[in-house]
Amino acid sequence: MSDTATMNHGPALGRRAFLKVSALAGGGVAIAATLPVAARAMAQGAPAELNAFITINPDNTITIIGKNPEIGQGIKTMLPMLIAEELDADWDTVSILQGDTNAAKYGPQLAGGSFATPMNWMPMRQTGAVARQMLLAAAAQRWGVDVASLSTRPSVVVHEASGRSATYGELAGDAAMMPVPDMASVPLKDAADFRIIGTPIGGIDSPKIVRGEPIFGVDTQLEGMVYAAFERSPVFGAKLLSANTEAAKAEPGVIDAFVIEGNGNPTELVDGVAVIASNWWLANKARAKLDVQWDNAEWASHSSAKYDEDARTFMAGGNPQEVFSAKGDAESAFASAAKVVEGEYSYPFLAHVAMEPMNCTALMKEDGSIEMWAPSQTPQGGQGAVAQYLGITPDKVTVHITRMGGGFGRRLNNDYMVQVAAIAKQMPGTPVQLIWSREDDVRSDFYRPAGWHKLSAALDEDGKLVGLKDHFVTWDIDGGAFNPAVMPANEFPFNYVDNVSYAMTKMPTAVPMGALRAPTSNAIAFVFQSFLDEVAQAQGKDLPTLMLELVEGAEAEPDTMGFVGPQPGFKPQRLRDVTTKVMQMAEWGKPVAEGHALGFGYYWSHQGYFAEVVEASLNDRNQVVVHNVWVAGDVGSHIINPYGALNQVEGSVIDGLGQALQLAVEIEGGAVKQSNFHNYQLPRMPMTPQIHVEWVLSDHSPTGLGEPALPPVIPALTNALHALTGKRVRDLPIDTSKLV
Repeated sequence: MSDTATMNHGPALGRRAFLKVSALAGGGVAIAATLPVAARAMAQGAPAELNAFITINPDNTITIIGKNPEIGQGIKTMLPMLIAEELDADWDTVSILQGDTNAAKYGPQLAGGSFATPMNWMPMRQTGAVARQMLLAAAAQRWGVDVASLSTRPSVVVHEASGRSATYGELAGDAAMMPVPDMASVPLKDAADFRIIGTPIGGIDSPKIVRGEPIFGVDTQLEGMVYAAFERSPVFGAKLLSANTEAAKAEPGVIDAFVIEGNGNPTELVDGVAVIASNWWLANKARAKLDVQWDNAEWASHSSAKYDEDARTFMAGGNPQEVFSAKGDAESAFASAAKVVEGEYSYPFLAHVAMEPMNCTALMKEDGSIEMWAPSQTPQGGQGAVAQYLGITPDKVTVHITRMGGGFGRRLNNDYMVQVAAIAKQMPGTPVQLIWSREDDVRSDFYRPAGWHKLSAALDEDGKLVGLKDHFVTWDIDGGAFNPAVMPANEFPFNYVDNVSYAMTKMPTAVPMGALRAPTSNAIAFVFQSFLDEVAQAQGKDLPTLMLELVEGAEAEPDTMGFVGPQPGFKPQRLRDVTTKVMQMAEWGKPVAEGHALGFGYYWSHQGYFAEVVEASLNDRNQVVVHNVWVAGDVGSHIINPYGALNQVEGSVIDGLGQALQLAVEIEGGAVKQSNFHNYQLPRMPMTPQIHVEWVLSDHSPTGLGEPALPPVIPALTNALHALTGKRVRDLPIDTSKLV
């Protein structure tokens, strides 16, 4: 029986889906699978089709289009694996090409939210299965046999009874003429027959990266190209008053310098000055001659220290602006509590600092259209923003998606695309490459929001958690469809405590904020899992025990409708399974080396369930040393590419440890104090622990891995340090002077 008959595997191709088939010169065939997206997406004006393209050449090689942007998460390899599996292709003959931005052909193209796997698990498989069925039909017609008598082996159709066989390349021309089968009737492979899904496969671009081949956005080279640097105010919210463009133009190699006026949307284009030169180093150097004057208005007085002072004053006052989520009667629960546990927690702004700084290349054409080479996580959003800025229709904006040297959410914003479009508009016919310096990148980010929480827990006479309160101090910003400065209304353990009140106070700021890997979760997990560890200690137990007790006997929560279709509700059994697994892996409860301690953390985010244990110590310089991290993850029924999956988990753990130990963006005078890697130090190889990863396979659709492994490692570390020193880590990054 096919695995699809026994479990829910997400969006499937239905009767309304269809294939576009076209014969290639020389006898090949190109197959484009097209399917409708959720009706709600159509109603909201979102793209209505999602396409995956297969080209089978006469020489039996196969080309598969990777539709989504590749930021190092492995999606350019993984999605074609799904197609190739059901096509029964010989992977050694498959090549993968990056698709350009095209909503009509591909539907949503994005890298963010760990959406790619749940969005494409079934559609990509069905795309390959339909193509295989058409090849079988072509062979049956050629040989005059029943399709049911045929089978395939990698890239070959076989008729066992007669001993005949034909390669896909030999059949491709005939397959192009075959009727398109009904999607619903096309069988999928049984999981036991998978050859490609579940096989460790290296990244398709990895050999090129090792050889230093030009595949990233910053590698784009066009004939006659010039280079641009963009000077903007270091103070967020400032307006341009004046700039000495003539002085900049007098510098060696400088071609031009001119003012760019912002469009009123700080997520797209702010006031600045463009300097154009024959190479980027000269353009960047000439910025020093601009002598730019800014109107910083009120924002120059803002600082991290003042934000912290104000936030703690709000929390001490005990009068939040609003209660945004509540159940039961929290006040009564606290009034009658036998014991109250309290704790204040905070976390700082964080920058993304992808290894490849922001960049984009654009060519404004004489006919008013523009062609762009963009390392964007949301290229369709950038296409729309550029079209709106230039006053043209999106079809006049051609966007080639380049590979990215990291994104982590920074490239969800397309300000650099609009910036280069504004520059290219002034230079029609000349390709322009805009490159940000590292200082630009650190100081002109969309930061992970800072936040403050005052939590209280009410315990009854039996030590049971009967009430929970959180006063969350955050930011008064308009986050649009996604506001990074909020927390979920049902943040765990909301549904498992009888009386809860989550309240919020907002502060004004001009600091731009956005999504950073595991947005919201990367901060909230630290706060709530650390505080629940406090609660568990007050109960005389450990955090894993408390977590298991909280969900004991609980039923699975219902699914809801989300961006990619049905959004699975929280499943307590999956929490239990990963918690139990990681406790076994780490031998939780057994003695550890002298001077070492273990800490536990759990979190559910982006549809993934992860429980993690950290083993840590302090060295003779009072520095934190992380020795081991054990990770148990449940992301569904299959690990599509074990290499890619392991890379994502290991990277998430290292990212999380870096955030916990040493990363913080500080605001001084309305601007970011940090500027480069010397004062924003990313984790390095010597601090990387042994990371042990095991999977808990469950009867659920596979989900993404770019984000959910990060959040639990931070509280697992801080809880380990409490077990080691008896001191609570309440503020990030960790200040070890407070642990002695």
